[in-house]
This record gives sequence, structure tokens and C-alpha cells, in this order.
Amino acid sequence: MTSEDFFESIHDHFSSELPFVIYRKPNENEIKALLQKDVAIHTVDDFTESGFVFAPFDTKGDVVLIPFKNSINYVTVISNGIETSHGQQMLNQVENDNEKHNHLDLVEKAIEATKSGNLQKVIASRNETFNLHDTNPINTFKRLLVTYSTAFVYCWYHPKVGLWLGASPETLLRVKGNRFTTMALAGTKDYFGTLDVEWGHKEKEEHQLVIDFIIDKLNLLSDQIKTFNTETVRAGNILHLKTKISGIFNKTIKQIIEALHPTPAVCGQPKKMAKQFILENENYNREFYTGFLGELNLKQKISRNSNRKNIENNAYSTIKKVSNLYVNLRCMQFKKGQAIIYVGGGITKDSVAQDEWDETVSKTLVMKKVLQ
Repeated sequence: MTSEDFFESIHDHFSSELPFVIYRKPNENEIKALLQKDVAIHTVDDFTESGFVFAPFDTKGDVVLIPFKNSINYVTVISNGIETSHGQQMLNQVENDNEKHNHLDLVEKAIEATKSGNLQKVIASRNETFNLHDTNPINTFKRLLVTYSTAFVYCWYHPKVGLWLGASPETLLRVKGNRFTTMALAGTKDYFGTLDVEWGHKEKEEHQLVIDFIIDKLNLLSDQIKTFNTETVRAGNILHLKTKISGIFNKTIKQIIEALHPTPAVCGQPKKMAKQFILENENYNREFYTGFLGELNLKQKISRNSNRKNIENNAYSTIKKVSNLYVNLRCMQFKKGQAIIYVGGGITKDSVAQDEWDETVSKTLVMKKVLQ
């Protein structure tokens, strides 16, 4: 399917106000689409379902599913980029004089909470609202594709739920059969042309808290856990510390997801205490920001031998269920001609409120760049 036909089909489906998702996984040139045939809200019960899931931050909320069996599946491949216009107009931010003051106040409360109790880390987040010059989300999705090749890029729509777009750098969980991979992603610096940077104590501690949490949870549910070397990675105009973790799980995928989500990278540590702080103090509903999304139980043919010329070994290929789930970071919601951009940062006892505000400003640039 040509990219022109692909995007035309998406546009027609969107014009008919039918649910869909279009997405591209990191470092790939294949773009997939699931076009749901009805307007029903399908939800996940026990994660044995098959489709594209979209889950909120609050685990009490429904996980929305676009089922594979009830959708049209399209795929296109982009090899030399796609045509995309990129206007130079500055975004018109909706005025909110108290925004900085409110966030600084939230961060100060979070710092105090980490100093005076058992709370080790908590994520303080906020949002910014901008009037859109281009309200067509498919155009924005195309710009995300071009700008963020190493991220999971998506556009998700359901007329009864909302319209979201994003370019996430963080994997929640990848599963192939009973083997899984996840990552700890925490710590933030502005990118100034090099990955060779010196990380401070605050960022290293923040990152280690995420690693410790994941290992602690997975030890109860899996075997042969392996932690890889920590590396510095780029996500648009910022840098993060990333550590890959893998293993073999001996429980259900539902139990693995429930153990990991939300991680300290989007919630805090201890999880229950951090989540309670967020719900009581952020004073807005994150909805799907810092939730997760992606392919659930996609059936995939797995060959014993990657060499396609080896016909004998290929005869022993098997069908395995594959899941690719990502944390919904660097995201925004389109609503009534406006874009709502969501950003946050990890707060520990060593945090400085003004620095945390500056970090969220840097993170908004990831999304603002494709809206200008």
C-alpha cells in the first residue's frame, strides 16, 4: 500500500468519526494502522485480548482496546521520508499567569514530602494548552515521524474518548513468548550536541530508584533477570539515563503489567504513596498521560533460524504472541482546536524547584516543535 493511499484511508476513517490508531515503532520504517469498524468502546479484562491497548495513568480506569479482530489492518513503508509542511508561526499559548507559580508550589511540596517521610521520589507534572494553527492530527503525526525516528510515534483516536498523539522514548514491556524486555528511563539533561555528559548525584539516584523498583517487582514474577549497562540516550532535545532489563516470566502478562505500571519513572517510589501524593496534589487529571499503549498479543511467526535460505530450520518456525507496550510520555491531546501538552519530572530530596520547572519547559519543546 502506498503511503498516499495509506494516509488517505486514515483521513477518510477519521472524517467518519470512527476509532483508529496509526503508529511506528522506534527505528523502523513500517507504519501500521488499525481502523476499528464500529464506535463501541472495547476494554481489556485480563490482558489475554488481542489488539492495540491504550491505558490511563490511574490503574482504576478502563484500558481501551482497538481489537485486531474488529478492525481493518493497513501497513505502509516509508523509505525516503514523507512530505510534511512545517509552518514557522509561533504557537499562541493560552494565558495562565499562575502556571509557573502553581508548579513551583507543587514541586516544593514534593521536595518536602521526600525529606520528611518515607517517600523517596515522586513525579510532579503539569500541562500547557496552545491554540492550534493546524487542527489536522494526521499532519502532526507525519511531523512526529520525521522529527523523532528513535521514538514510538502514534496518533490514537476514539470519538467517545479523545484524540492523542505522542513520541515516547520509553518501553514499558516487550514480550515474545515468555521472554520479556523492559527498561529504566530516568534522569534528564538538555541536549547540546553530545551524549558525553556528566550526570549529577540527583539524576543517578533518581535512575537507580527506577532500576531497584523494577528488579524488586520482577524477582517475584520471573527468572533469569539480566540488567544491561546504563547508557545515555537522546530523546529530541533532551537526554536520559537508560538501563535495559530482560528475563523470562513465569506468571501472566497481566501480573507483569500490574507490577510495573506505573513505574517510579512516571509515578514515584514507594508507588502507592507516590500515587496518592499525585492524586491529592496535582489538581488536574492526567488521563492517559503516563499511562501505556501498544500492541497486545499480536500473533507473529518466529523462525528458529534468522537465515531465510535455511529452509530446513525455517520449517520449524512457530507462532508466538508478541506484545510491544510503551509508556505514554512526550504526548499531547487535541481538543476543541487546542493542543494540551503534558510534561513532568522526578522529584527527590535533592531537587531544586526552579531547575524542575526549567526541565518541564525543555520537555514541552519536544511537542511544540511539531506544532509550530
